[in-house]
Amino acid sequence: MEIATWNINGVRARIETLIAWLKEAGPDIVCLQEIKTVDEGFPRGEIEALGYHVATHGQKGFNGVAILSKTTPDEVTNGLAGDPEDPQSRFLEAVYSIEGGALRVCALYLPNGNPVGSEKYPYKLAWMERLHRFAESRLALEEPLILAGDYNVIPHGHDCWNPEVWKDDALFLPQTRAAFQALEGLGLTDAVRATSDATGLYTFWDYQAGAWPKNYGIRIDHLMLSPEAADRLLETRIDKHVRGWEKPSDHVPVIGRFDFRFRER
Repeated sequence: MEIATWNINGVRARIETLIAWLKEAGPDIVCLQEIKTVDEGFPRGEIEALGYHVATHGQKGFNGVAILSKTTPDEVTNGLAGDPEDPQSRFLEAVYSIEGGALRVCALYLPNGNPVGSEKYPYKLAWMERLHRFAESRLALEEPLILAGDYNVIPHGHDCWNPEVWKDDALFLPQTRAAFQALEGLGLTDAVRATSDATGLYTFWDYQAGAWPKNYGIRIDHLMLSPEAADRLLETRIDKHVRGWEKPSDHVPVIGRFDFRFRER
């Protein structure tokens, strides 16, 4: 089974790109971020025609997440617990029946946090603390869990083209990286780093300043795995070539291949 995460940066603007990649890659589950549409505006017809179930947690013009899957989930839950007053659509959880039990997959879009001196950075850290509590509760179930999304976190210096450029950015501040490492401290595994320690593994290239042709990239899109999921991880890949397609997102898909199989219905 292949499970992917991709910040699509506006699903309606990039539906042709998304469809082309789904046809090329054929992943079993895809977590999308920044769909930038309400649920009713999501172009589900084109995606359902490829055999995918579509679950969305949308928001007009901003944020929004979706999970596409080749089978219907048993449960779908919108929103991250911990702040009932939070209006931003950034989290979606789906539960699937697999051989041997259940698989939990979450699509998440963690706040950017810039500018650091504004209210946006405390919101980012508070959101990460909520995610920490959620992960802790789900890990207690001892089930395969995949937290897939745009974390807006550069975990280490070798995850960006030039750490000096990012040292004062919300994506790379010590507090940000400490909160990410606290997730790892719970027992979550960074799938890409579990399979490769190579440098130059990036998932985002800005549209500005020629970042793509110069390969000025950063790795901020992650698959974080519970021990039960990490034990079944076979390999990962980053579909970097998609960034060079016409009308691309500034992010590319990150894919993990797992020794899971959907339970026959």
